[in-house]
Amino acid sequence: MSLRRARLAAAGGRDDGNALVEFLALAFVLLIPVAYLVLTLGRLQAAVFATEAAARGAARVYVTSEDVDLAGARALTATDLALDDQGFDDDPTQALRLTCTTSPCLSPGGQVTAEVTAQVPLPFVPGFVRDRVPLSVPVSAVRTAAVDEYRAGRG
Repeated sequence: MSLRRARLAAAGGRDDGNALVEFLALAFVLLIPVAYLVLTLGRLQAAVFATEAAARGAARVYVTSEDVDLAGARALTATDLALDDQGFDDDPTQALRLTCTTSPCLSPGGQVTAEVTAQVPLPFVPGFVRDRVPLSVPVSAVRTAAVDEYRAGRG
């Protein structure tokens, strides 16, 4: 007689409830970390989408603007919309960095580079822990757009 049959015979021949306990233990050990990983990767992918869209939009609206003051405001608005669309509440003035290859910035033939950075906090980490230990992943995207070479010399 095998060892398992001997244990079953000693327990009165019953094996009820063991499968449920084993399933719950397996779920706790494997499924919960996998679910957390999926949630974290989902937020990181959303941040990649948001920063890419924000950088592309900010660079485009900047080079198509009539003057530099309007261009900066439009770039901030585009960044805010793209980040907000994916559920990020980062301040666009902190998230966006614009650089130009020419001075003034909208000179024909110049290029404008927009870099957008978003902080992705790890899910389910309480705020008081985040205050002490930085538990976020920075995600950034860079996009360069050319100022039209034949535009009127404004800016």
